[in-house]
Formats: sequence, C-alpha cells, structure tokens
Amino acid sequence: MSNILGKQDVEILKMLQRDATISTASIAERINLSQSPCWRRINRMEEEGLIQRRVVLLDRARLGMEVVVFATINLTSTGRQNLVSFEQDIVRHPEVMECYTMTGIWDYMLKIVTRDIRHYEDFVRNTLTASPAIRELHSHMAVTEIKNSTELPLETQL
Repeated sequence: MSNILGKQDVEILKMLQRDATISTASIAERINLSQSPCWRRINRMEEEGLIQRRVVLLDRARLGMEVVVFATINLTSTGRQNLVSFEQDIVRHPEVMECYTMTGIWDYMLKIVTRDIRHYEDFVRNTLTASPAIRELHSHMAVTEIKNSTELPLETQL
C-alpha cells in the first residue's frame, strides 16, 4: 500500500492519527494543498480502507478502569473448530480490548481492561475459565503504563 501513498497522503494520515477532528481546511493549509484535492485524498484513503474509522480516545483511568491485564491462553485443543469457536466467543466480551493468535508456547494473548482486580477475577472465573476450550490461562498485570499509542509509525515504516 505504501507505494500508492504520496508524501502528502502520509502527512494527512499522521495528522488524522493525532486528531481525527481536524478540519480538511486545516489539513490542506498545513500541507500546502487546496481543500478540494485534500478532501479527495482523504475520501480515497477511506474508500480504500486505509482510514477505517474516526474515533474518540477515552481516558481509561479517569473513567475508573484501573486494571490492565495481558492474559496468555492455551486451548485444550488447537483444532480448527476449537480455534474458531474460541475466537467467536472472545470477541463478544467488551473487557477484551485486543486478542491475538501467537507464535511460540501460547495460543492467544488478550489485553483485558477492568475497573479493579475484583472485576478481573470475576471475569476470569465466570467467563474465561468457564469456557471448556481454555486449558491454561496466565495473567500478567500491567503495573505502570510507559507508552500507550494508537498511532502507527508512519514516518519510519512508509
């Protein structure tokens, strides 16, 4: 995809990653482009799926969601049906912010956010480990958040 993106496209994406509410006029002015071509570039990148959606980022801590856990999971069986079943189930839980299949000794890694440790324990006991598909679950509590970014590294990768 990067070969179809010009320098101005990358600059547009960088600005939108930092602030999705920025106006097309402001973007156009910053990259020395008139407003209509700038809007067309943004529209094209949305149509191509480079821009998936524009969202508001909430302050987790101010909303009282203090616990971030990275949970590693192994399933009882890694047959295709078991994997599909687990994945269909896990996406239904809003506490699970991210879920990845993994190489190495773990089948999955989840990023889970809850209000406090009691809510996490309840989620693990009554939801995750209630699933017969899960053989092993290890919780890795985040203590201090050093970096949490939603911005892709466009300047070093494109």
